[in-house]
Amino acid sequence: MKKHILILLLAIFPAISFAASSAHLDTAPIDIHDKDSIKRGAKTFADYCYSCHSAGFMRFNRIAKDMDMSDDEIREMMIFTRDKKGEVTKVGDLMNVAMSTDYAKGAFGGPVPDLSLTARSRGANWLYTYLRTFYADEGRPSGMNNTTFPDVGMPHVLWEQQGIKKPVYVTEEHAGVSVKRIESFDTVQAGSMTEEEYDAFVADLVNFMVYVAEPVQVERRELGVYVLIYLAIFFVFAYLLKKEYWKDVH
Repeated sequence: MKKHILILLLAIFPAISFAASSAHLDTAPIDIHDKDSIKRGAKTFADYCYSCHSAGFMRFNRIAKDMDMSDDEIREMMIFTRDKKGEVTKVGDLMNVAMSTDYAKGAFGGPVPDLSLTARSRGANWLYTYLRTFYADEGRPSGMNNTTFPDVGMPHVLWEQQGIKKPVYVTEEHAGVSVKRIESFDTVQAGSMTEEEYDAFVADLVNFMVYVAEPVQVERRELGVYVLIYLAIFFVFAYLLKKEYWKDVH
């Protein structure tokens, strides 16, 4: 039985290795201590993501508290919606959306995912790369495709900022088989931002999503330092106590 399991693992390992090596992700310039960046990202999320995507584990007033904002400031910056009952969203509410699952299936082919934990499940680098690798594809319903998430159902909601790009393909030989690969992009229509400005714009959005995925991570890391210091001091006393108990044996 063990031999069969080992053979199976050896058989699938090359495929896993190839898949992992073929996926290129850019490094996201994330700084969870930069509250100004997170605020800009929150504004972008509210303007371009929140009409479809919820962040149902987060409350508006939690963002206000962590970002040193008043309820009026967070209301002006992020709250433009009503809940599924038609009532005006309050600052203490969760960041849910009014879009129904049936409407999402009809418009996008499936339910629109909640983004509360996407930065943890996918990773900041994945999000950063994904939001910067849309390209024109007439074969897709939205007219757009994505190299990081092929055949994605989501349209490129930030196309006005980034512009529209078309892929430049290169043909490579793999074991005698010709394979087309996207090497670069050409700009079809310029956006309102330069490439550097758009990268910074996306970085702020991803920074906000990293914060939403774990709002206590700054405090957790600071507390972790004190825990390690405590354990180091405790180790000294524990070692001395051990030597005291075992001195007659040794």
